[in-house]
Amino acid sequence: MTQKSGTNKSNEFYKKASDLIPGKTQLISRRASQFASGVSPVYAKSAKGSKFIDVDGNEYIDWVNAVSAVILGHSDNVVDTAVKEQIDKGSIYTLNSTMEIELAELLIDTIPSAEMVRYSKGGGDACSVAIRIARGVTGKDKVLFSGYHGWHDWYQSANYLVDPVSGEFPFAGIEPIGVPKVLAGTALPFIYGDLKNLEQLFNENKGEVAAIMMEPLRSDIPEKGYLEGVQKLAKENNAILIFDEVSCGWRTRIGGIQEFLNVTPDMSVFAKAMSNGYPMGVTVGSRDVMEPASEMFISSSYWSDNVGLAASITTINAIITIKSTTAITSITTINSITTIKSTTTATSRTTINPITTIKSTTTNSRSTATAAVTSNSITTINSTTTTTSITTINSITTIKSTAEPLN
Repeated sequence: MTQKSGTNKSNEFYKKASDLIPGKTQLISRRASQFASGVSPVYAKSAKGSKFIDVDGNEYIDWVNAVSAVILGHSDNVVDTAVKEQIDKGSIYTLNSTMEIELAELLIDTIPSAEMVRYSKGGGDACSVAIRIARGVTGKDKVLFSGYHGWHDWYQSANYLVDPVSGEFPFAGIEPIGVPKVLAGTALPFIYGDLKNLEQLFNENKGEVAAIMMEPLRSDIPEKGYLEGVQKLAKENNAILIFDEVSCGWRTRIGGIQEFLNVTPDMSVFAKAMSNGYPMGVTVGSRDVMEPASEMFISSSYWSDNVGLAASITTINAIITIKSTTAITSITTINSITTIKSTTTATSRTTINPITTIKSTTTNSRSTATAAVTSNSITTINSTTTTTSITTINSITTIKSTAEPLN
């Protein structure tokens, strides 16, 4: 971080926002209260790669990555060029764009659960589309969920209940103001990692559950057999299993967590990283589940605008070019510490502070597999070997390297 003049301008803008914008921001994660209010920056004026500059002229390393939306870094040259070229051709048409077909084929080729697709403009929308389809296909109303799935009524109605772990609202500090009370009891939280809890909820709501909506991975890799157990319970109860990969998708494998852990759900939801900062979301699933959606009213003017389509196609192809599927061999998250282990001995260990700089050879401004790692002058390398295969996944990554990248 290079700080020049504090955050006075940021704080002044934030005060103005309180008079103009209910809640001050459009995203809770961007509120000043999420950071060190009065000290941390609130407004940015530019961003490039891994850094941004706030309105006061201070430069920061951005470990938040626009809440995980910029997998290739801010203002990626290749993606931005594709978007600019498309804008000159038209940002949205009266008719359909063939890019809808191109992106659909790309998603079906790369995501195990994808046989048909529907687009949207963000993760919350895509989750709501998935729930609408699941309820329409099964003729049932209730949803069992684990994780975060957006602001829409179907999900926020859970705050009329209590979290099975904490005994409080499932979403701490957020009351269901404005959410119809009639929806209470239609979205039921379950404990991640606890198959008995999930089975109990199915038994208590026999024949009423349309879907399981869950984040397959959030911070830790699930215990072996857990997701398979969830899948088994879904099938036994004729419920549709939906993986919400809005936050975790594209980060371990091109095909998402479902490919990384080899568990294929009935439907999946992706957004954020799929378009590197441009609004886009997608709901994918098997043909049996998705095809009936043609009879459902799921429609919006901007869901297939050309900007999001162009950004998504270019971003996904860029990730494929990096060959992230084969470069990453092991990922273990331990808070904000990244450990790089050599394949030769246990004597090679690099401990990295929360701010890490990756110096690497690049292709089109993106890192390739050969890299050297430094860390705010707090790096200890005690090894007879050199780590040669390193792939970063946003800000928190542990990688077991190999002598050569896998092919």
